Amino acid sequence: MSEKFAKLYDKNYKNLLLIPAILLIISLAYLGYFYSVNGDFIRKDVSLTGGITITIESQQEINIDELNTYLSQNLDDFEIKELSNRFSGKQEAVVVQSPIQDSDSSEISEFKIVIEGFLGYELNTENSSIEKTGSKFGESFYKQLIFAIFISFILMALVVFIIFRSFAPSAAVVLSAFADITMTLAFVNFLGIKVSSAGIMAFLMLIGYSVDTDIMLTTRLLK
Repeated sequence: MSEKFAKLYDKNYKNLLLIPAILLIISLAYLGYFYSVNGDFIRKDVSLTGGITITIESQQEINIDELNTYLSQNLDDFEIKELSNRFSGKQEAVVVQSPIQDSDSSEISEFKIVIEGFLGYELNTENSSIEKTGSKFGESFYKQLIFAIFISFILMALVVFIIFRSFAPSAAVVLSAFADITMTLAFVNFLGIKVSSAGIMAFLMLIGYSVDTDIMLTTRLLK
């Protein structure tokens, strides 16, 4: 089976290159459309836009659907995340986020009161935690992360060109890394996922993993 697949690949490898090329074109087109509609290339969560995050430790399991319905009646913009034990699947915490401008203390109190109204008990340091992010801080942090990714990509490209000292294999590695990031970003946006500061760092790690694999494959091909 593997020999048949290898022969099929050897005969049609040029045609198979059309698949990633088409995916890259579709991804670029979608990102262009996404930017024209949203004014940015990603959906940012409160860690990048500013706001408040309340993490509720599950003393008893919280019904996410009921919480979502209740908050919809009292809040305009929010997001709910459920944290579960990776082995048992048991709910361990529920994270509720809201993009409150500059983390105004009165709005934070109102946000907390609304959640307490659903839970039926008071939130304190023993059963919850509250994180605040100012809008200016979030925006500044976001710009710094984007700049870090840009610089990392440029330095990666320079290192690749120094290693291979040839345009074709170097360009192939750089293009592959660019395609990996672009396709991943397009798919994340398509799924409607909001990217946090940790998510930006994940894209930074993606550059490293992608280039490492691409260099190994290119080196093996050249040998």
